[in-house]
Amino acid sequence: MITNKPQQAEDRSRPMSSYLSPLVQQIQPSGIRRFFDMAAGSKDIISLGVGEPDFKTPWHVREACVYSLERGFTGYTSNAGMPELREGIAGYLHDRFGLSYDPGNQIIATVGGSEAIDLALRALIAPGDEILIPEPCYISYSPITSIGGGIPVGIETFGKDHFKLTAEGLEAKITPRSKILILCYPSNPTGAIMSREDWEPIAKVVEKHDLIVISDEIYAELTYGANHVSFASLPGMMDRTILVSGFSKAFAMTGWRMGYACGHPDLIAAMLKIHQYTVMCAPSMGQVAALEALTNGMEEKDRMVDSYNQRRRLIVKGLREAGLECHEPQGAFYAFPSIAGTGLTSDEFAQRLLREYRVAAVPGSVFGLGGEGYLRCSYATSVSQLNEALERIGAFVMQLRRERNNA
Repeated sequence: MITNKPQQAEDRSRPMSSYLSPLVQQIQPSGIRRFFDMAAGSKDIISLGVGEPDFKTPWHVREACVYSLERGFTGYTSNAGMPELREGIAGYLHDRFGLSYDPGNQIIATVGGSEAIDLALRALIAPGDEILIPEPCYISYSPITSIGGGIPVGIETFGKDHFKLTAEGLEAKITPRSKILILCYPSNPTGAIMSREDWEPIAKVVEKHDLIVISDEIYAELTYGANHVSFASLPGMMDRTILVSGFSKAFAMTGWRMGYACGHPDLIAAMLKIHQYTVMCAPSMGQVAALEALTNGMEEKDRMVDSYNQRRRLIVKGLREAGLECHEPQGAFYAFPSIAGTGLTSDEFAQRLLREYRVAAVPGSVFGLGGEGYLRCSYATSVSQLNEALERIGAFVMQLRRERNNA
């Protein structure tokens, strides 16, 4: 009689983690999400951690999406995105920032700005290329660069310069292997912006060293007291620049995951090849919503920006009154106060603030060079929450002073 014995599990001498790509194994989990996860599920915690608008997507944008679903608009679009959306993006960039792109071959709709950055890097990087990244910066640039086979090279920016990139700082990091410069202004996490006068010497360095620029301008609409200047608008920079943006921040559409990239036809064509083999196209209903936001959403956008500006002034004043130095952010929706005088590291300060005073903020150290000694506080939350958070931060700073005096 033949019996079928259960096959015993294979005795593996190697742990499953050993099968993973060494590049992926070297990547650390997001420091922002670590504090977000620590705060999740606790009702008494005030979160100043995640960079997400507290506004809901405007009703007319949601209604446009619902109507498209009711009409059965649920299929694929062209890989590059709906022609109407690309035309809308081209018109918006021309009217707002003086940029001229051909919607037929210079614009691609992506799954958020993050996909656009990933596509640009993968399309450009050859093994060993050095990617120049001003820091403190958005935490994804270095990991995406490493996954693509590039070598991230941080360029430290400083509070004394209002965290602006300088030509001298850029020149000091350039080598024969330098290929790409990633820019993010208005800046996450510092709130810094760059004027045309600030950009001009950077453009000269870019041209001198034949660099390609990826300009992440997701916060372009969120400036206070000065209009955004796109790096692509500098003389000779349009062909060298891949402009990345999206709808998450200015139009309160984070969960829709809608972004776009614009650039030279050859660069966009290369990005499109990767895009069509990985995600096919951005979600059709998201594209409809994005087009509605561009067409009819400017008034709501302006109201949100006015509200952020009010909160910006509130948080900077409150942090300074609490005894923390804080440069004035002129863009995005982050304050970046210095906690160096407290005697704690950024991580220690953030962990104790969360544990003892129930306020979640992000230690500056997670944002790379120049971030240690700072704390990122998002003011994209209600005024009442901000006031309470500032009271708690002030009480915490006072407690730290007492501890130092008693030591």
